[in-house]
Amino acid sequence: MLLSPPYRLLADAVLLLHFAVVLFVVGGLVLVIVGNTLRWRWVNALSFRLTHLAAIGIVVAQAWLGQACPLTTLEMWLRRQTGEATYGASFIEHWLQRLLYYEAPSWVFTLAYSLFALLVAAAWWYFPPRRGR
Repeated sequence: MLLSPPYRLLADAVLLLHFAVVLFVVGGLVLVIVGNTLRWRWVNALSFRLTHLAAIGIVVAQAWLGQACPLTTLEMWLRRQTGEATYGASFIEHWLQRLLYYEAPSWVFTLAYSLFALLVAAAWWYFPPRRGR
């Protein structure tokens, strides 16, 4: 008996990855602000700050260009391979989908992402990253 590809499992994995990226983008800014307040030196490491800046930069660029997030596109493709028209009932899908996806006009997301990117830029100015130790 030939097993079908584990599309549902892969879709859930992509959803978890997507959630982790969102957590990194949002939580990264919180860590920079809180970490500088508490004098945690690692939050100003250049590698951390560049990775964080790149992540929000990609999100903003996609929004301004009107492109769908590739993680969303991949997840939806994987779900369609299982025959799902919409989200199914797996635990991971159910809860993470409620946290990540919500309805609003696209300009609302573009504005929100852009404003968030401005906050990240302000954090770069106010709490500049540092090289090495």
